[in-house]
Amino acid sequence: MILTLDERPGLEATFDRIPRDAVDEVLAVDGGSTDGTLEFFAARGVPVHGQPRRGRGEAFRVAFERASGDALLFFSPDGNEDPADIPRFRPLLEAGNDLVIATRMVAGARNEEDDQRLRWRKWANNAFNLAANAAWNRGQPFVTDAINGFRAITRAAWTRLAPDGPGYTIEYQTTIRALKLGLRIAEFPTHEGPRVDAREGSPSVPTGLAFLRLFARELRVGRRW
Repeated sequence: MILTLDERPGLEATFDRIPRDAVDEVLAVDGGSTDGTLEFFAARGVPVHGQPRRGRGEAFRVAFERASGDALLFFSPDGNEDPADIPRFRPLLEAGNDLVIATRMVAGARNEEDDQRLRWRKWANNAFNLAANAAWNRGQPFVTDAINGFRAITRAAWTRLAPDGPGYTIEYQTTIRALKLGLRIAEFPTHEGPRVDAREGSPSVPTGLAFLRLFARELRVGRRW
């Protein structure tokens, strides 16, 4: 599942490198692009589903409503995610994992801030990883990249998790709830590249505050969602 909102430059840079034989179908969910993204998909025969409301969380929910597969792999064509990693998800799903995450936080992986002296975003991400594991991990392997969006989720797990988080919190919520239910989570190392264009993906401060609100909410609801 390709998630887009005005990603024409990213699609031009990444689409032809997507190994389409590694998945059963390629679909897109679009948040209202006006930059030629929709025309790009139409020229290549990729079905596109619109969102009634904007936001990444809504895109995930629309994807599960419209796709037919037993598991969905989410890919953002902004340059951060490597299309060559797409075939690595399927064997881990077929091995019985409910959630598979491409992690930027382990040996052999690369976070886009790794060549910087001050890695504020990476450090914040690791703080959220630590908080989720400390609160809810009861014997599963430590989840090292709880918020990365380059992930695959089985339909059965999605139904049990019933994620309702808005925006960029959707990934963190699915990881948290998978930990709460003791679902099987697998990770593999990935190399995060730079964005193709100059736009900021997710504004750091508002996104961080949204993660904090979601974390507090998940503490309150426990497994009663």
